Amino acid sequence: MAPSGLAPRRAALDLLMEVTEERRTLAEVMPAVVEALPPAERARAQRLATDTLRWSDRADRLLGPHLKKRPHPRVLNGLRLAITEIAVHDAPPHGVVNAAVSLSRGHRDTQRAAGMVNAVLRRVAMAQWETLPPPRLPKRLRAPLVKAYGKATVDAIEVAHAAGAPLDLTPRDGDAQALAAHLGGRALPTGSVRLASRQQVTALPGYDEGTWWVQDAAAAIPARVLAPQPGMRVLDLCATPGGKTLQLAAAGAQVTALDVSPSRMTTLTNNLSRTRLSATQVVADALTWEPDAPFDAILLDAPCSATGTIRRHPDLPHAKRDGDFAPLIALQERLLARASTWLRPGGRLVYCTCSLLPDEGEVQIERFLSQHGGWAPDHAAYKAQSIAPEWLTPEGIRLHPALWPEHGGLDGFFIAALIKGN
Repeated sequence: MAPSGLAPRRAALDLLMEVTEERRTLAEVMPAVVEALPPAERARAQRLATDTLRWSDRADRLLGPHLKKRPHPRVLNGLRLAITEIAVHDAPPHGVVNAAVSLSRGHRDTQRAAGMVNAVLRRVAMAQWETLPPPRLPKRLRAPLVKAYGKATVDAIEVAHAAGAPLDLTPRDGDAQALAAHLGGRALPTGSVRLASRQQVTALPGYDEGTWWVQDAAAAIPARVLAPQPGMRVLDLCATPGGKTLQLAAAGAQVTALDVSPSRMTTLTNNLSRTRLSATQVVADALTWEPDAPFDAILLDAPCSATGTIRRHPDLPHAKRDGDFAPLIALQERLLARASTWLRPGGRLVYCTCSLLPDEGEVQIERFLSQHGGWAPDHAAYKAQSIAPEWLTPEGIRLHPALWPEHGGLDGFFIAALIKGN
């Protein structure tokens, strides 16, 4: 008789294979892989896959002494999955081992490895789990970060990645203290509300009324730095999924939200409807689109490596490769140059990326200022938002997950405010 709970485990293993072998993100493959599962099993499969990716480095360290050679990728991912269930989810080892063996026997590529899976999982010394270091970033990513921030900071970032991300909300009316009191959360210094633990978002009070939306505290800072005013004509460039558009609209600005993806724009449409806010939505390629008049302010959240979001998306180091970054960096430069022509004299341009890589942040701004005359950094914009002094650099604001340990951390972001000369 097959062990219970195989369906979500099998789906989790399929997700792991898509990420580690096909280099696709969980967001890309999740719908197709889990669509046949009921909601509870779908959620379990996602949780198993996400945590296994988060802890795969530590699982590999535990498995290493018991593997003579690297096994078939599906076998290795199955072992990682089983160890994560036992060590992180505190599942009964006997049931997990039986399930892992059944999964191995049930796939043509791993049938012959079922005995090895059973033997390895029964020999692994799970007591060593807590003594192992936090999962490390891949060398190809860790090396440039150590060069940029130093080993101690990268070590702390890896600790933050292992801890995962809390649930942050942005209040529609801007009253973080009131929303925190209402939901039993904590108002953060930057105006976001942080809840103590992950919760079902749609079940929280105020969801249906649209009185708040989910948005990491770091991701909420760029719109605050832009400081929209009622009636101001603002362009949110690369707008989806829409948290920044909602912030701008809630402040009373006349917002144009532009994005190249029709499917992602649907998400923004739904968010605007739920929060009872409005914005002009444009589905177009920013490299060919032209506005009918200059804007007072522009927020460019440029496509990037998303390395600043690894604590909530642990699939990214497995799915992305160095070659993926160069085209993104070139696209960011083109978007920044193009957006600069759409702003009225004296207007403010805020550029940001959810990346830890200076090439996608500080270096972009240095290059832009050296190649485009008449622009200047707007340091006053940071002071007006009470940005912590240690976050400031000559180019803008540099955030990373090791900051704010007393509050539970925040995503990695780079944010720069620029003023166009008259």
